[in-house]
This record gives sequence, structure tokens and C-alpha cells, in this order.
Amino acid sequence: MTWRRFSEAEKAEIWDSIERGESFRVIGRRLGRSFGSIRTFLVDNAGRRPRPPGSSDLRLTLAEREEISRGLAEDLSLRAIAAGMGRAPSTVCREVNANGGRAAYRALAAERSARHRARRPKVAKLARCRRLRRIVEAGLENLWSPEQISAWQIVAIPSPT
Repeated sequence: MTWRRFSEAEKAEIWDSIERGESFRVIGRRLGRSFGSIRTFLVDNAGRRPRPPGSSDLRLTLAEREEISRGLAEDLSLRAIAAGMGRAPSTVCREVNANGGRAAYRALAAERSARHRARRPKVAKLARCRRLRRIVEAGLENLWSPEQISAWQIVAIPSPT
């Protein structure tokens, strides 16, 4: 018997069926697969539906961004919005400030911006900043440790505040 991978549609069907409480045998019959292949699929995924790329409990969802937008439209304080969402006020404050402030915040634009900022791969800091690269190279030529170079950088390159 040759083993074939599950298509994306089959994977979605398996997860939906599991969430409805169907047995491996019922799912397998519907998909024309053995119940063992369904079980193996679930074991390989640790029994949990994989998250879509870029999603995390640490990141705000589009629904949360829409809630922030509604709160701003109602002229609620950032603390009140955060409390209603069960998030830290600093999270909501950073989100609003990063996306135009109270007057210009729009949930969809903020979501697009967050996805854009999260894209990988990113250009390394040493590749983008010649001045920093020269400092690091000079430190390495002097046989300094990474700790010594980073401590010296704090003095040499003031942070943009």
C-alpha cells in the first residue's frame, strides 16, 4: 500500500470532524483512509490544530484591533479598552501609537501594518547599519568579546529616544 499525504482540504476536514467529536473510523471512511492514518496524523500534530502562520496569543488579533478601534470611537481611555479586552494597558497604548494615534487608528490598517512588520526574513541590523557594522568589526579585530563590544556600543551609539 502506498502512503499519500493529506491535502489541505483533507486536513481541514479532519480537524473539523475531530472538533465535532467524530471517531477516527468515521473520518477515515469518509476520506477513504484507514483510521490508523487519521490517528497518525493527529499524533504527528500533537493532537492540536496547527495555528496559522504569524498567529500567537501574544499578538493582537484583528478582532482585538477592531475592539480597540470601537473603544477609541466611543472615546474610552486606553486603560478602559485594555481592561475590556483582558490585555495590559501598555499593549493597547503601543498598538495605538504604532498605528497613527487615537485620531487616525484603523483596525484593518493596523492589522496589515503588523503583518508587514512581522514578515521574515528581515535584513540583519549589521547589514543595514554601516556605522554599527564598523564598530563591531573593529571590536572583533581587537579580539574583544561580544559582551565587551555591546557594552562599548552603549557608549558609542546613543539610543534614539
